[in-house]
Amino acid sequence: MIGDLPIERINPCRAFEKVGIDIAGPTTTKCQHTRKANNFKFYICLFIRMCTKAMHLEVVSSLSAAAFLSALRRFVSRRGYSSDPKDL
Repeated sequence: MIGDLPIERINPCRAFEKVGIDIAGPTTTKCQHTRKANNFKFYICLFIRMCTKAMHLEVVSSLSAAAFLSALRRFVSRRGYSSDPKDL
């Protein structure tokens, strides 16, 4: 027996009104703008729209609270606040 889908997955809503948040990583990249190429570690903050599973990605430099809040601030400035304050 398969369980019912959550209500936020069934009802239509505006873009990124109901979101899930996750962090992926760490992953590394090379910066080749200098003579010696340095490796940098970074994380990806995923904001997932619950209705359609569309994703908004933000690059995060560390797992600190300040880095996450900065990514959240960038997300909200582009997509707006959630209608339900407990979601964010």
